[in-house]
Amino acid sequence: MLPRLERYFEFRELQTNWRTEILAGFTTFITMAYIIFVNPSILHETGMPLSAVVAATCLCSAFGSLLMGVYARYPIALAPGMGLNAYFTYTVVKAMGIPWQAALGAVFFSGVAFLILTLLGVRQMIVHAIPVELYSAVAVGIGLFIAFLGLRNAGIVVANPATLVTMGNLRAPGTLLSIFGLLLIAALLAWDVKAAILIGILTTTAIGVVFGLTPWNPQSHSLADITATAFQLDIRSTMRLGFVEIVFVFLFVDLFDNIGTLVAVGKKARLFNAAHEIPRMNRILVSDSVATIVGSLAGTSTVTSYIESAAGVVAGGRTGVTAIVVGLLFGLSIFIAPVVGAIPAAATAPALIVVGSLMIGHVTEIPWSNTVIAVPAFLTILAIPLTFSIANGLAFGFVAYTILKIARGEARKVNWLVYLLTALFIARFIYLGSGA
Repeated sequence: MLPRLERYFEFRELQTNWRTEILAGFTTFITMAYIIFVNPSILHETGMPLSAVVAATCLCSAFGSLLMGVYARYPIALAPGMGLNAYFTYTVVKAMGIPWQAALGAVFFSGVAFLILTLLGVRQMIVHAIPVELYSAVAVGIGLFIAFLGLRNAGIVVANPATLVTMGNLRAPGTLLSIFGLLLIAALLAWDVKAAILIGILTTTAIGVVFGLTPWNPQSHSLADITATAFQLDIRSTMRLGFVEIVFVFLFVDLFDNIGTLVAVGKKARLFNAAHEIPRMNRILVSDSVATIVGSLAGTSTVTSYIESAAGVVAGGRTGVTAIVVGLLFGLSIFIAPVVGAIPAAATAPALIVVGSLMIGHVTEIPWSNTVIAVPAFLTILAIPLTFSIANGLAFGFVAYTILKIARGEARKVNWLVYLLTALFIARFIYLGSGA
C-alpha cells in the first residue's frame, strides 16, 4: 500500500519521504492555524453564530486541503481567505446592508463561476492576460486593508470627524493588550518561530484573562454547531439584490490570491517545469473552486489557497501528503476549538496587523520605474484601504492600466480580456455615480 502511495505522490521524483512530508504538514498547519480564531471573529460581526463559523472554518479548511492533496497532489493548504472574509463582512454585509445569508449566496455563485471558467479554460486565459505586477498590487492593497482593520479593532486608530482617522487612546487597557500582542508576535517572528501568530493570540488572551481585561466566556463547539449556518445561503435574495458586482469581486480577488500563492509556493517548491508552467494547474484551480462552493454551503466566506503553505515547503514538503496532513489537523481542530469563545478582539487584532505586514512584501515585485505599471499599481494599493473596498482598488488599477497603455500607443499589446474587464469596471463607476 505505502509503495503505491509513494508512486502516486511521486516521492522518488521529488526526493522526499513520509517523515519530511508529515513534518511539513504540521509546519504549515501551525503557521496558518490562526485562521481558526480570526475568521470566526470577523464573520461573527455579520451576525453569524460564532460556534457555527468555527465549525465551518475547520471543516472547509479540512475539505479543501484534503482535496488539494489527494486530487491535485500539491503541498498547498486551503482555508477561508483573509481579505475575502473582510470584504464579506465589512463591505458586503455591513456597508451594503446585505444579509449574510444572501452574501453566502454570492460566494456560492462565485465558486460555481470559478468552476465553470476553469473547466472552459477561461481562468487560465485571464491568468496570462493580466500583468503579474497588478497581482502584486492587489496583494499589497489587501494587506493594508487587513492591517487597517486590525489597527481599528485594537483601538490604535479611531474615527475623527475632522481628519477621518486619528490615533486612539494608547493607555486604554484593551489597546495596551493589543500592543503587547503585536510586539510579542513580531518578536516571535523575528526568531523564526513558525507558530508565532498562534502563540501570540493565545498568550495575549491568557494575559487578558489573568488581569481581568478579557471576560472568560469559553463556548463549547462541535461539528453539530454548523447547522446554524450550513445550507442557510439565500440564493433567491442574492439574485434579487443584483449580485453581479459582489460575485465579480469574490471571483477576481480569489483568482489573484490563488495565482499569487501558486507562483510563490511554486518557486519555493520548484514546481515549475521548463516552460515555466505548473503541471496539473487545472486540478489546483478545480480544488479551489469546489472548496469555495462547499464553504458557502457550510457557512463561511471564500476558501482559497494560503501563502503560509510556503512554510511547509521550506520545511521540505513537496507533495500532496503535506496538504493532506494539514487537512487532517484542521479536522481534529473542530474538537479542540471550545476555547475560541474566549479569544477577544484585542488578541486577534495584532494578528490582522501582522498578516497585513506579511502581505506588503509583494510591493518589491512592482517595477516602480515603469509608469505604465507603477501608477495603476499605486492606485490599486491606495484605493483598497482608503475606500474600504477591494472592488474599487481593482477598478482603479485596471482602468488606469488600460488608459496608459493606449496613451503609450500600445493598445494592440493589451489583451482583449483586459479591455473587457476595463469596460465592466467603467460601467460599475457609472452605476455607482448615478446614485443607484
